[in-house]
Amino acid sequence: MKHPIARLAGGLAVSAALAVHAGPAAAADDFSPAEQALFMHDQMTRVNPPVTLAYRYHRAGTLGESFDDKVSVTLRRQADGSCCIGQTAFLSGANRIELADLEGGKANPVILHFLERDIREMQRMTRGMANHFRQRIRMAIYGSAQVRPVRLKYQGAEVAGTEITITPYLDDPNRPKFENLAGKRYQFLLSDAVPGGVYRLRSQADGASPAAPPLAVEDLRLEGADAEPLPAPL
Repeated sequence: MKHPIARLAGGLAVSAALAVHAGPAAAADDFSPAEQALFMHDQMTRVNPPVTLAYRYHRAGTLGESFDDKVSVTLRRQADGSCCIGQTAFLSGANRIELADLEGGKANPVILHFLERDIREMQRMTRGMANHFRQRIRMAIYGSAQVRPVRLKYQGAEVAGTEITITPYLDDPNRPKFENLAGKRYQFLLSDAVPGGVYRLRSQADGASPAAPPLAVEDLRLEGADAEPLPAPL
């Protein structure tokens, strides 16, 4: 069985680096609940191609320029009528992230684009190796992710969702090289009740004190999703 991240992105560098321990004969129970929710679950159950999923993107923090931008995932049916061929337009101008189109996958490609954007930002801010940050995220999703049910608000209605959080750099042996970013937290909000299954993706590195502005925030939200507050547990 080819790992779902590699299958999703067609063997790209990001997918190869995020791919976990699984070998060719891996079964579903070889993957953590977070891996299954993010990369194996059918997130396309509420889409009817052709359709375009629209997202808002916000970047802020003292370690880079703040900006607002848009993200879209355009989905169309494959030749056999099944879902989906997906083309992602992730940000614009110098911030644009280019990955290969999704073909036949069930997971939303916006997740990999978000992670690749974040990895490149970590590389820029620390001058570290992108593959190191990919591996830390991969290990955290597999081994230490926190998964809980939550309630989310979408287009004025309350829907059931799942929150996945990781802090991949807390126990990083290379932490002294980027101590100010070691507490960076990633939050994935997913729901079968929203088109494309992805409600919100966010990463944040806080400042040196609670009163200090954050060092870096990357925040993607589905159109129609409430920005605040953070979801309450079920």
